[in-house]
Amino acid sequence: MSAILGLPANVVYATVAIYALLVIASIVVGVLRWKNPGERYSELASRTDSWWWMIGAFTLCILLNQTVAIFFLAFISYLALKEYLSLIPTRRIDREVLLFAYLAIPIQYYWAAIDWYGMFIVFVPVWMFLFLPPLLVLRGRSEGFLRAVGTISSGLMMTVFTLSHMAWLLVSGDVVNPVAGGVGLLFFLVVLTQFNDVAQYCWGKLFGRHKVTPHVSPKKTWEGLIGGVATTTLVAALAGPYLTPLDMRWSALAGLILGIAGFLGDITMSAMKRDLGVKDTGGLIPGHGGILDRVDSPLTRHRCSCTSSATSTTHEQEPAHETAQVPVLRRGGARRDPCRARSYRAASRAAA
Repeated sequence: MSAILGLPANVVYATVAIYALLVIASIVVGVLRWKNPGERYSELASRTDSWWWMIGAFTLCILLNQTVAIFFLAFISYLALKEYLSLIPTRRIDREVLLFAYLAIPIQYYWAAIDWYGMFIVFVPVWMFLFLPPLLVLRGRSEGFLRAVGTISSGLMMTVFTLSHMAWLLVSGDVVNPVAGGVGLLFFLVVLTQFNDVAQYCWGKLFGRHKVTPHVSPKKTWEGLIGGVATTTLVAALAGPYLTPLDMRWSALAGLILGIAGFLGDITMSAMKRDLGVKDTGGLIPGHGGILDRVDSPLTRHRCSCTSSATSTTHEQEPAHETAQVPVLRRGGARRDPCRARSYRAASRAAA
């Protein structure tokens, strides 16, 4: 495994290809805005500018060292959990308990950093799930207890447990991936995840006619879903052998799983936002919305792909750390629907 700038050579080549595509996309958007001045392509331009910042930050953290990358991923989890808790109605008496939810982030990422898979895989879905309910009960109020337990636990699963698999993949991949190490596995996962979003968006814009879930996410079409998944599968089959220990057939299967799981993550977040009466989860990323809007599909995808990777590689290396798999709970200011927002605030005040 040759290295360039401290990174596996294949990862460097793939990164150069990503930046080349981003340059081409910026030129195309610039030409479209020049020919059609106005607001028509302003959102597309904002999306493209945001991609430069996101890809730049990700590349810089990976380039520095593994510790910086883990801190960066943990910070993403913190922002996602903070955004989630700002959307979900909580009882006033539970505010102090939320501190322990935030403290779960550095602990969970520590297990990933030392590659202790046995503790990593059970800390949030077992220990935190057992620890938080008694803590909420000790606050002395039973009204709204089930809702508080459910919302906080779901938030930990989707923003801490699921996203932390990126850090675990980065660390453990150095042992199981002779092709490009943990960086290659992380790059394969993140790039394909985001590429699938773009591919489904483009296919849907060009050929979308038949809606998949008209009452949940009206812009999602069967044409966009099928085209995006097919494109992601093809790219995965071509890139997988150079970034992962998988051959072309298994890489294509991984791409298929990532494409479908990403779509499920998208519509799950859409359902949550509609239930809360918001359009976007935040405004941190221009053209995209909030952190949860950007990581909604990875929330499902990372768990699916990392579970598959753990089963086929790491568990063979470390049988002593094998643990029963735990299912993932899925998740979703902002522009709110006034009626829904008022009803949730009223419910929260009544529970408090």
